[in-house]
Amino acid sequence: MTELKRSLRLGDAVVIGAGSMVGAGVFVAWAPAASAAGNGLLIGLALAAVVAFCNATSSAQLAAVHPESGGTYVYGRRQLGHGWGHVAGWGFVVGKTASCAAMALTAGAYVAPDNQRVAAIAAVSVITAVNIGGLARTVAVTRVLLVISLAALTTVVVLGWTSADASLEAIDLREGDVRGILQSAGFMFFAFAGYARIATLGEEVVEPERTIPRAIPAALGGVLLVYAVVGVTLLAVISSEEVASIDAPLRLVIDAADSPLGPVVRVGAAIAALGVLLNLIPGVSRTMLAMARNRELPQWFAHVDGIRQLPLRAELAVATVVTLLVLTLDVRDSIAVSGVAVLLYYAVTNAAALALSAEQRRFPKVLARAGLVGCIVLIAALPGEALLGGGCVLGLGIAARRLTRSDAC
Repeated sequence: MTELKRSLRLGDAVVIGAGSMVGAGVFVAWAPAASAAGNGLLIGLALAAVVAFCNATSSAQLAAVHPESGGTYVYGRRQLGHGWGHVAGWGFVVGKTASCAAMALTAGAYVAPDNQRVAAIAAVSVITAVNIGGLARTVAVTRVLLVISLAALTTVVVLGWTSADASLEAIDLREGDVRGILQSAGFMFFAFAGYARIATLGEEVVEPERTIPRAIPAALGGVLLVYAVVGVTLLAVISSEEVASIDAPLRLVIDAADSPLGPVVRVGAAIAALGVLLNLIPGVSRTMLAMARNRELPQWFAHVDGIRQLPLRAELAVATVVTLLVLTLDVRDSIAVSGVAVLLYYAVTNAAALALSAEQRRFPKVLARAGLVGCIVLIAALPGEALLGGGCVLGLGIAARRLTRSDAC
């Protein structure tokens, strides 16, 4: 069996993790979160960050113990049993494929709102071409995209606070009831989920037992700071009702500032979304690779291209499915379905971390317990349509495994 090449160091892993997050929530998740909780979404952001941190500590210590491609699919199999590994792997594939569709549609919403789906399909095609060029190219492009994304966000923040309407007094955190705030946290969790991309690269990271536990918290902490600054700026300039009304809310900040830099920020937002998409598609393909190696997906996906040293078939399959989703779902539906599946994935992550021995544990057990409870609560708070749609797809995958494998549990 062809092995993947270990070439990523700490800085590369942090860049990939940050690049997988910046763009996901900071440009798009504010709208559904504001619809659920108004200004109370800032409390939801804090709750999502707490759950994400707990999940990150569980992911980090599991990745150190099991430095293989596949993330929680592998951790669940090793710590809880093959059935739970399949639940996690299928949840990741479903959730992150929906995330890919959301990111492609976000790029379209910023650069071509009148032709959003056409632009989204073009984005998927370009990113797929970059990814199949090799992982080194992916890291290099991600680094450039991250710098451009942060520059665009800096422009938004500066212009926001130069607006005559900017005021912290406009932010009333008492907006939103408990369920609404929890639902906003479920939407904002979408913004943090990219750090799992680091864990899925276990076979491609140099000294993964040291690198991954350091890279995941570092990427998460830096991105949380960015989100907090942008969120406060957005709500200080734009009412929560206006934020909830548009898929591209940061465009409203530029409009309020009456700045000629609007096109620059719109392009920067699209580039940020592309940076996330650039890393999500390989992440899903590596989980498919691991599942196919264990015959829980067709073995056709277990092939690693000998020239590119990539799971080429899996990457092309993911790109095809994402294109189909772009044609059928909108941004908010994609985020909600992704939230259901990805939070389930992290629930299994925390359960697997609880099963580690004392010698293997690097973080207090209470963090894994808090992460498990947090994931379950946020899943329950998401819209009923997302629970039904995401639950049906997840259930079909789990049922199919039970029918085709005698060791299902």
